[in-house]
Order: sequence, then structure tokens, then C-alpha cells
Amino acid sequence: MQVQRIGYRVKGLYRVGRLGMKWGMIAPDTEKRLKILRFWEEHGLRATMAAFEVSRRTLFEWKHRFKAEGARGLAPGSTRPKRLRRPKWPGLLVTEIRRLRTLHPNLGREKLKVLLAPWGQTQGIAIPSERTLGRIIAGASDKMRHSPVRLDPKGRTKRLHRTRKARKPKGFRATRPGQCVGFDSIERFRDGLRRYLVSAQDECSRIGFALAVPGHGSLWATQALNLAQTVLPMRIEHALHDNGSEFAGQFAKAAHAAGISQWHTFPRTPKMNARCERFNRTLQEEFLDYHEELLFTDLKSLNDKLFDWLLWYNTQRPHHALGLNTPASVVASSLPHTQCRMYWPNTQV
Repeated sequence: MQVQRIGYRVKGLYRVGRLGMKWGMIAPDTEKRLKILRFWEEHGLRATMAAFEVSRRTLFEWKHRFKAEGARGLAPGSTRPKRLRRPKWPGLLVTEIRRLRTLHPNLGREKLKVLLAPWGQTQGIAIPSERTLGRIIAGASDKMRHSPVRLDPKGRTKRLHRTRKARKPKGFRATRPGQCVGFDSIERFRDGLRRYLVSAQDECSRIGFALAVPGHGSLWATQALNLAQTVLPMRIEHALHDNGSEFAGQFAKAAHAAGISQWHTFPRTPKMNARCERFNRTLQEEFLDYHEELLFTDLKSLNDKLFDWLLWYNTQRPHHALGLNTPASVVASSLPHTQCRMYWPNTQV
């Protein structure tokens, strides 16, 4: 059993918790000022000023703040100055750093310090520490970064256009079947040949689907998507997958035509599609490892056996995540009474 701490993946929770623990506490300076005010009430103003070396104006200000806000009003404020000094580095040094970062793109601060040492001796300029060099680079408007110029086939400068991809909302949990279906692919390699399985699993009902295909192109993934929409007993609303090429091109067009929104995971973050990744492990350990030979010799026979196994997986195999129920029972219980509760039947003779 995996044990995780409270607040797992909740950013800033423990910082807020520490602040909450301090919320009801009284700072030492606040307690001291509160004692001075009590001493004033018992022994008078002159005795308080002489005993604690506090001016009359300060005492009356503390008293006013204590009446308005209570003990919290006596807490000392920030001593940060309103006007801060801004670092002024020698212009020659900044120019030389920029020159080196242009000549050797994106050179690190540790290497810059070594290369700047002989230049500083000839110019009579003291070279600052590595951290200071990093602050000089970070303080520049362009961070002293330079990207290579890319040209199109006609020799014109090509601008880099980064498309903003839709991501799975933070904290999202599927509450109904079909609301979010994760897609992924499995690759097997043997004797110079590569074969693939396109897999899918619904995050709410855990109902699974897979199709063995000969290639890694988007056309084969599109066939898996179309077949999944046909056999799965619910409408797919969102398709969650990684940034692989098989889920672009034709797959994206087919999903858009079917009204399916695409969610992309972040690079090198498979845990965003953890349920489909776990389904891939079950699919390989319980089925593919025993029929891998057919994956390279007879895809049709493999898919026939695969569909039989998926029928058993979705209708008879107990799932711990579902309280030892089956995905089909979860889907059937979520359908209104006016809809047919028949699941994908096995019509083979």
C-alpha cells in the first residue's frame, strides 16, 4: 500500500499551515510592549519612560494601536526601507559578459568567471562571485539569451510559433464515465520490426480498450479512436494523452470532428495519465506477454484474442479501484433508467 502525506501535491499547503500555527501566537516584542503598557497603568507615565527608556509619543501610539486592534496592533511592522539601493555594475563588465554569452551562447556563470579572470586583470576590474554574475545575467531584460536564426526554404527568417496546448485542469477528477479517457501507446521491438498497441482507459469507470496496429502514425491511432467510440458504451468528452506524434495530425482532426476535447500532459510527466499507464502494465502482464508472437506474425488473430480479453476485463474481472466491482457495472449504474444497459456483446460464432 502506498502511503502519502496529507496535502500531497497541494502547493503551498504546509506554508499556509505554518502561518496558521503562528496566527494565534504573540510575538516576543508584542509581549514586551504589552508589559510596558501594563506597567504604565500601574506606575504612571514618568516611571515608565524612565524604566524602559521609551518616549511619550511612542507610548501613546502603542496605546492607540492596542485599543484599535488589540494585542496584534502591538506587533512590530516591517523595517524594510522604502527606497532600496540598486546595484550598479561597471558597464565594461556587463558588455563583456554579453559578448561572451553571444560568442558562446548561454554560457553558465561558473565558466564565465573563469573566462573573465584574465580580462579583469588587464582592465583592472575585480570580477565578482559566481552568484553575482548570475544576478547580472538575470537582471538583463533579455537574460542575455540568444536563439539561433532559423530560415525557411526561401531563405527568410522563420519565427518560432509555440502553440499553447490545453492541459488537464489541476485537481480534476472524473465524475462520470466518458468525461476523461486516457490514451497511450505500447511499443514492442523484435528482429528489426516494431509493432504497437494503442490503449485507452476511462478514468471514472476504468473501462479499457486497446487495438494492435502495425505503425506509429496518427492514421493508426485515428482508427483506434474511431473503434473506441463505436464499442465503448459512453461518449468520450475529453481525450488525455501525451505529446506523441501519433496523437497529432489525423488523430487531432478526428477528435475535433467528433467533438472531443484534447488534453495534453506535460513533457516527461506520465503521472498525469497514471490510470492509462497502469492499464498498460496490466495489459502487458496479463495478455501481451503471452501473445507477443502474434503481434509480429498475425495482427488480426491477436486483435481477436485481445477483444475477447477486453470483454472479460471489462465485464468479469474485479477491480480494486472500484471496490472489486467491474467497469461494466459502474457504467450501467451511471446510466439513466430510460437508457439501455446492454454492454458491448460478444457476437463471435
